[in-house]
Amino acid sequence: MPYALHLTPFFTRLTTLLAKLVSYICHPLFIPTYIFIYLQRQFPYEFEGITDWQLKMKIFSVFWMTAFFPAFSVFLLWKLKFSESIFLRTQKERIIPYFISMFFYWWMYYLSRTFTDQPIVLKFFYFGIFTSTVIGVFINNYIKISLHGIAMGGAMAAVILFAFVYQSTTGYAITSVVLLTGLVCTSRFLVSDHTTLEVYSGVLLGITSQLIGYWFVS
Repeated sequence: MPYALHLTPFFTRLTTLLAKLVSYICHPLFIPTYIFIYLQRQFPYEFEGITDWQLKMKIFSVFWMTAFFPAFSVFLLWKLKFSESIFLRTQKERIIPYFISMFFYWWMYYLSRTFTDQPIVLKFFYFGIFTSTVIGVFINNYIKISLHGIAMGGAMAAVILFAFVYQSTTGYAITSVVLLTGLVCTSRFLVSDHTTLEVYSGVLLGITSQLIGYWFVS
């Protein structure tokens, strides 16, 4: 029994460490880049005629616009004392980052609609994540809706919709993203102060926003 009690703190720390690692790897800002890479791997014919260098630059531009600039903006807000932490732990601290992300997601949607060398599904995907920020900033007035939940719900819906659009049997990808969504949500329960309502409503918003994008844009 004393040995078991000695192991309990170790397993608690290990679980917390793994939950934090999952939360960092699946950070909401990284999800658009992951989705783009998934498209490139799963549906390479959508990128025919593009050199490897051009493709790498496209991936870099997605990361630059949807991850780096929003993250750098949050860092500046923290350094300028507009927020107490880069982790945006309060609803008030999340308002400006919501609008910053909103701008970049709208810009990515505009580019996907304007340039013909983009996969057609990116139009509704980018519009979907833009919509999630618009609705998310409104809901943020009432509850601290989970950003991880929004991102993973959107990713899960997007992968399913991609399979529908391309009439492709991607059961392994759908299964993987569903399991990953559950893992990320569990991680947020373990290492954040989110309630079940905030996490589950985030997932629901991410799914709904992608459906809105599919219905109105594609």
